[in-house]
Amino acid sequence: MFHPHRENHLVERIGWLRAAVLGANDGIISTASLVVGVAAAATAPSEIIVAGIAGMIAGAMSMAAGEYVSVSSQADTERADLARERRELAADPRGEEEELAQIYVGRGLAPALAREVAVQLMAHDALEAHARDELGITATATARPVQAALASATTFTTGAIVPILAAIASPASMVVPVVFAVSVALLALLGALGARAGGASLLKPTLRVALWGALAMAVTAGIGALIGKAV
Repeated sequence: MFHPHRENHLVERIGWLRAAVLGANDGIISTASLVVGVAAAATAPSEIIVAGIAGMIAGAMSMAAGEYVSVSSQADTERADLARERRELAADPRGEEEELAQIYVGRGLAPALAREVAVQLMAHDALEAHARDELGITATATARPVQAALASATTFTTGAIVPILAAIASPASMVVPVVFAVSVALLALLGALGARAGGASLLKPTLRVALWGALAMAVTAGIGALIGKAV
């Protein structure tokens, strides 16, 4: 007897995983870069912490707003496409059936089988069939603005807290190297975790995230040091 089972595919994670990884990476890199840049300018420890906290709050709000607007635009486009597809199905169901059949022929099915598949799928749920196979809109890839915004803001804040805490715990003379080291280590860990969650190999994503983070902090620290001397 056949027993259907639930398969958990990695692609189902892509929506929240993208927003979460982007938010955490940005939180660590932008806040750590801000902290080391301000610290390199020989600023007082209290001012470094204030700058870091301000950057964390501003960045979290910016990430949430940007992600919400971006994903909302995607959702608006999806709704418009679905509305148009509903009108086309109502106006010309036979033409839409033929269109769906031709899509399946293009994917390798014999014409007769493609037409039979199109008929059966449209009898089950015509809009779902066209949304998936004509428009590429599926339940796992549907835009969710609020979810993406909350994930981005939360993960940004979580990532940003780490360099701030490292700066608080560091002696004034060691803020730059300690924040740099802690942040690069965390970025490498985050890259590895993101790669594992997404089913990718560990080495390349880990190195990519760590190297770009290190570069951003190094550039910001250098600019901060130059500005500190000039001012």
